[in-house]
Amino acid sequence: MARLVLPYISFIVFLLLMCMATQPGTGTIHSDEVKALGEIAEQLGKKDWNINVEQCKNDLSWLTPKLDWKPPYNNSLFCDCSYPDSVCHVVALVLKGQDLDGKLPRSLVKLHYLTYLNLNRNFLSGNIPHEWASTKLEFLTLSVNNLSGPIPGFLGNITALRYMSIENNLFSGMVPLELGKLVSLENLILSANNLSGELPFALTKLTKLTELRISSNNFTGRIPDFFRSWKQLEKLEIQASGFEGPIPSNISILSNLTELRISDLVGGGSKFPNLSSMKGMERLMLKSCNISGPITESISDMTQLQTLDLSFNRLDGKIPDFHGLSRLKYLFLTSNLLTGPIPEWIKDKDNTHPVDLSYNNLSERSAPSCRDNLNLFKSFSGMDNLSLSECLKDSPCSKDYYEVHINCGGKAKTVGNIKYEADYHPAGPASFVWKENWGFSSSGRFWDLNTTGNDYVANNVSILKMNESELYTSARLSPLSITYYARCLANGPYKLKLHFAEIVIRDNRSFYSLGRRIFDIYVQEKLVLEDFDIENAAPGVDKAVVKEYKANVTNNVLMIRFFWAGKGTTDAPKRGNYGPLISAISVENDFSLPNDGKMKIVVGAVVVVLLLIFMILGILWWKGCLGGRKSRENELKGLDLQTGFFTYRQIKAATDNFNAANKLGEGGFGSVYKGILSDGTVIAVKQLSSKSRQGSREFVNEIGMISGLQHPNLVRLYGCCIEGKQLLLVYEYMENNSLAHVLFGPANGWLKLDWPARQKICAGIAKGLAFLHEESTLKIVHRDIKSTNVLLDRDLNPKISDFGLAKLDEEENTHISTRIAGTIGYMAPEYALWGHLTYKADVYSFGVVALEIIAGKNNMKYRPNQNFVCLLDWAIVLQQRGDLMELVDPELGSDFSKEEALRMIKVALLCTNPSPVLRPVMTAVVNMLEGRIVIDELTRGPSIYGNEWGFEALRDQYGESSRPKSMESQSLTQSSNATWIGSSSTSAHNIYSTNQNE
Repeated sequence: MARLVLPYISFIVFLLLMCMATQPGTGTIHSDEVKALGEIAEQLGKKDWNINVEQCKNDLSWLTPKLDWKPPYNNSLFCDCSYPDSVCHVVALVLKGQDLDGKLPRSLVKLHYLTYLNLNRNFLSGNIPHEWASTKLEFLTLSVNNLSGPIPGFLGNITALRYMSIENNLFSGMVPLELGKLVSLENLILSANNLSGELPFALTKLTKLTELRISSNNFTGRIPDFFRSWKQLEKLEIQASGFEGPIPSNISILSNLTELRISDLVGGGSKFPNLSSMKGMERLMLKSCNISGPITESISDMTQLQTLDLSFNRLDGKIPDFHGLSRLKYLFLTSNLLTGPIPEWIKDKDNTHPVDLSYNNLSERSAPSCRDNLNLFKSFSGMDNLSLSECLKDSPCSKDYYEVHINCGGKAKTVGNIKYEADYHPAGPASFVWKENWGFSSSGRFWDLNTTGNDYVANNVSILKMNESELYTSARLSPLSITYYARCLANGPYKLKLHFAEIVIRDNRSFYSLGRRIFDIYVQEKLVLEDFDIENAAPGVDKAVVKEYKANVTNNVLMIRFFWAGKGTTDAPKRGNYGPLISAISVENDFSLPNDGKMKIVVGAVVVVLLLIFMILGILWWKGCLGGRKSRENELKGLDLQTGFFTYRQIKAATDNFNAANKLGEGGFGSVYKGILSDGTVIAVKQLSSKSRQGSREFVNEIGMISGLQHPNLVRLYGCCIEGKQLLLVYEYMENNSLAHVLFGPANGWLKLDWPARQKICAGIAKGLAFLHEESTLKIVHRDIKSTNVLLDRDLNPKISDFGLAKLDEEENTHISTRIAGTIGYMAPEYALWGHLTYKADVYSFGVVALEIIAGKNNMKYRPNQNFVCLLDWAIVLQQRGDLMELVDPELGSDFSKEEALRMIKVALLCTNPSPVLRPVMTAVVNMLEGRIVIDELTRGPSIYGNEWGFEALRDQYGESSRPKSMESQSLTQSSNATWIGSSSTSAHNIYSTNQNE
């Protein structure tokens, strides 16, 4: 947690809040609270909090006594200005959905009048501060965050609490008995955590509870028999909590219930519970509770009932007459043992509400005609397996099939030589979809969400780069259970490939990454995979994982079921997102087709011969023996870009025919020009030299890497021009050129960087790299981070550029084996010497750039005397002497913060540690630069740029230059005297070598 509020932020916050004193009818916020708000903003990591008069609302009408506390804004302060002397006090703080990634603020206790706190949907970590025990909070919600550790017992001291929700976090351990002291509590929501043990008996003291939700945890023992103390309950949710059945008989006491959800109980079952007193019930779920016997007739007395879900039990007998339930909109009785005819009120043509009767033993003679929203898949006893549903009785098999390929939730696609059939039916809560030889049955609705048919298909929210990505751009979703079937298959063994990719949950530092999707997989009604988590298996989001199984078909039908057992989260990235997700299914025979065994051998031999011939011809063609390689224009036009194309005529007009007056500089590709498009947009045009084949390869790489990336600290690519030999990249124009130009330009240059600007630039570069390494869909190693590749816009915001040397960091590899390419003076030693490339190489380069920002000197050009090779060499010596402040640019004078400068220097030296495992990840760098993490200083050896590194060998091989020289060559040979000295600190290793995806 930061120890010091940035002075200018505190000053601005203070001034803005003090302005409220001049506004009629508002008064002045107490000065102590003004200071506290600045501290809270820093601790939360909220940097865009421009507090003004309008944001501190004096409208408190929504804070009603009945706990209907829904704030009208997601990013606001609310003040009570009814106190004497026109003093206003903060009573409510709402920062919902802001993606804050700091900690829960200890300074909250300084807002003595605060009663309402809503920090839902952020990325806050750590635990609840002990200081909060002294608050007077009545409403507290921290749902959908990254909080962890045990639930603190001191929460029991906030005795004014009436509402508490910590859903969708990582809290663990037992529920503290101290919560029993919250005798005013009316709403307690603990779902989607890792809580364990039994509920403490002390919770029986919470006699005012009207809502209790404890789903998706790891509790043990039976459902506690506490209902006698909770007679005021209106909403009770216990789904996949870990509890054992049966449902306690005294649940009948809860006559005020309007919503009851109990599901996925472990162990013992029971008869249908007595619910006769719950006449006001609106939504009832008793799913997978091992309930047997008939459905109780008392449900007919629930005249307000809208949703009834009794799926996956052992209920038998006839379906009761529920035609009097005029409000009933959803009925789910799937997977039971129900018998007898289908009631007339269900078959009524005017009944358009979803009804799911799949997987039962009903009378086939009562089957109605097929219609939407009535699912009768495997609903009848004695029905032919090939029929599966009444809808298929008139569709007998015309032939045997030996394979089925389905692009679940998407359009028809051809991948390689496999044609995947389309499956973009919108589906719904009770759907049966069929084609000639395959289809699916979907059951369930997304609770707490008003859905449409499109909500049963997921679409990717970012660019996919995996192999066969067209199979993963969409996927079939189900809130409960979905069964894909293939019929008319020839009997025998089959190979199954189930394709998955998590395309909804994200992996960035946002609440969009906090969902956990967990479901089970069945093949031929046999459980083959329990608690499957796509993101963990891939690992990561937007990454493919394929599960392969074998199945034996004996009745011409193969069934694959995906089932949600209530585990995981239901509130992230948005409410109602959960349940199984499947991208594609491939079923192929694993046996020889009739009379074609010999033919397969012949065909296979011919194919092998042809492949060899084509390979030889291809090699000859590539070598230039058969007409040469394809033209560079054709090669590049095949790119699938996320950018636009420009014509050469447009670029010539924009740059005044590449007028020398518009030339901005010279790069590795060629020249860079300023241009103005016809609509007035100012652009920078990078022109590739037509003589450079190497440049063409880098050109392709740069387009491919950056075309799909967008971040405030990455230069934006508008598009490209590919005409004949002309290859041009069109970028946003950066008014202040490069960081090198500003730092190392003429002594009397037109632009000077003050300390706040340098801090902003350094932090911005770090954020851009953190995005590339950890947050973007593609994990990218830039390979050439240096001050000339950091551009500055009009407001001196830094943007990383020049992705020609960038490499994808595929996380299944520990490093990237590649030829060395980069710039002397910025390359990490393990990469320069041995070609060992990981994202830690960029961390090293960043450390060098950070030193240059502090010192205002070029790493390669600065040699205070002949004993030192470069700026970094000098910095290491100063660190050992304890004179680090000598590094600070004299141009700054005394107008800078020594504490902040020392922090930046220490971070830079930490990043340039010779050992890559001791360098921090870039998200840690950002947090250290902004003061949220204390910097662990690592002991390091003496100069690493002396003869031990073989630096002179580098000079000999690549030559002297008046400026750093880009290079690309085979790995360098390590000098026989090479020595790398780093820290052996175990704690530092644990902190700073953390996997980049964590």
